Amino acid sequence: MKILLTGSTGYIGKRLIPVLVEAGHEVICCVRDPKRFNPPESLAKSITVLQLDLLDQASLEHIPKDIDGAYYLVHSMSSDGDYKSLEETSAKNFRNALKNTNVNHVVYLSGIVNETELSKHLSSRKNVEIELAKGDYNFTALRAGIIIGSGSASFEIIRDLVEKLPIMITPKWLNTKCQPIGISDVMAFLSKSMFNPETYNENFDIGGPDVLTYKEMLLNFGKARNLKRRIYTVPVMTPKLSSYWLYFVTSTSYKLASSLVHSMKVEVVCRDNRINTILGITPLSYNEALKRAFSKIENNEILSSWKDAYSSSGLNFNISEFIQVPSFGCFKDSRTKGIENREASINKIWAIGGNTGWYYGTWLWKIRGYMDKLFGGVGLRRGRTNPATINVGDSIDFWRVLYADKEEGRLLLFAEMKLPGEAWLEFKVVENKLTQTATFRPLGLAGRLYWYSVLPFHGFIFKGMLKALAE
Repeated sequence: MKILLTGSTGYIGKRLIPVLVEAGHEVICCVRDPKRFNPPESLAKSITVLQLDLLDQASLEHIPKDIDGAYYLVHSMSSDGDYKSLEETSAKNFRNALKNTNVNHVVYLSGIVNETELSKHLSSRKNVEIELAKGDYNFTALRAGIIIGSGSASFEIIRDLVEKLPIMITPKWLNTKCQPIGISDVMAFLSKSMFNPETYNENFDIGGPDVLTYKEMLLNFGKARNLKRRIYTVPVMTPKLSSYWLYFVTSTSYKLASSLVHSMKVEVVCRDNRINTILGITPLSYNEALKRAFSKIENNEILSSWKDAYSSSGLNFNISEFIQVPSFGCFKDSRTKGIENREASINKIWAIGGNTGWYYGTWLWKIRGYMDKLFGGVGLRRGRTNPATINVGDSIDFWRVLYADKEEGRLLLFAEMKLPGEAWLEFKVVENKLTQTATFRPLGLAGRLYWYSVLPFHGFIFKGMLKALAE
């Protein structure tokens, strides 16, 4: 069968592609920015890349007419502006575009929406579901709560809180009940629902067997990691204060933290588990899902991470717009040093950031990260998805990968920290020389003052980093 997959570069989409290919489907991967889509070579023969933007009706005309099914995995939870309106428009455009195809079944991954009063985020999910259900095709909505898996936003936030804080003074919404589900089970529900007549024109809640409060989830995580934790809830923490608490303690962005806080005040518990019987799935328990996530992390097998989504930085751009490093009106710090072992230097470059750090002046990099966090930036806490590999579109601390070719020996990064301008950092190995170039395009007087204020630090930070990479 030929399946159209939206959200192919997202956390869920990246993981669903190999599952669909293994099941024998031909997958049309819809992406807004092809340069940041890097599927494994083993999947290349079974997928086709299609560039489209759900807010651009003209681009939707390129959807093949002979598709049999489609997955709608697009969300704008931490985007700027009125994301509810954007999500509604995207759903309508997608539904209308499918009128010109032979599609038989559309599956949408939504959120559990069983409460009378919903957060803006959950209300938007429900609204998208209503719009998609109006199409001339069979429609299935799968509603999930907290998803537990290596690299998922929920898992990483829980991990940050438990591993960093032995004692927590927390908001009262930590007593809200939820029904977490493992990422492997989400994949099973998504793949097995497609083309199953018993799921047509229905909506189902999907969740694991455990109904837990967020407090219990944190404490169970601590037990799984052999960490003793104490949690005290207080009734006086406002939603805004709660958002800041999550933002500063975890690696999440403020917009995502704010959306999560408002959603966490709503119980997300399944109405029933009839979908388990229909599809023959027995979901993992919360503790089993945690064990699987830990295993993937320990073996460096994280297939996707929410941190690699642009929403983790709050920016919204295409890589093609920034891959050509400008020169006019820019400040540059370019240094070149001879190297003895090309492969060793490139391996060091490819391990930069995350737990490895930046090779020189680590404490200054950390200070810069703290300052960025204080001013609403991403800071250094995103780290990197995989310690050994780098793909275009990945996040590395407060940088975004624009270009990465290990054989060529070139890595180009774009800054996502708060700056009065735009910044690039490039590493390039040519023969026996390593060139390291920092480029800054200032925005007005503030940008120029910023460059000159940090210039003294560049003198030894960049010099020390280059020396360490070349050795």
